[in-house]
Amino acid sequence: MADNVEEIQKSIKKYLWIGLILMVFTAITVWLSTVELPTHGLNILVGMIVATFKAGLVALIFMHLNHERPIIYKVLAFTAVFAIVLFVLFYFSKQDPLVFEGFYSIPE
Repeated sequence: MADNVEEIQKSIKKYLWIGLILMVFTAITVWLSTVELPTHGLNILVGMIVATFKAGLVALIFMHLNHERPIIYKVLAFTAVFAIVLFVLFYFSKQDPLVFEGFYSIPE
């Protein structure tokens, strides 16, 4: 932790800059929601990339994960890989939905 006034002021400046960056990327997220990309899946992918960047900033700076032990980074890397795999599976599920013949028909 900071021990003197200069270090505290430097930390506050850093937090304000990160907060400003997060507000800018929030505005970008809102703007992206109005943009129609060629496919809906691409809209989702771009939105997830922006959201992942913002979540990474929050975790590293505001949750102080940038000063943790190496085991934390291994757990975070595993979690990130797992989340990416889930995003990819979601993307593939949108490409080939499971629809069976007569699935929506009402039995007589």
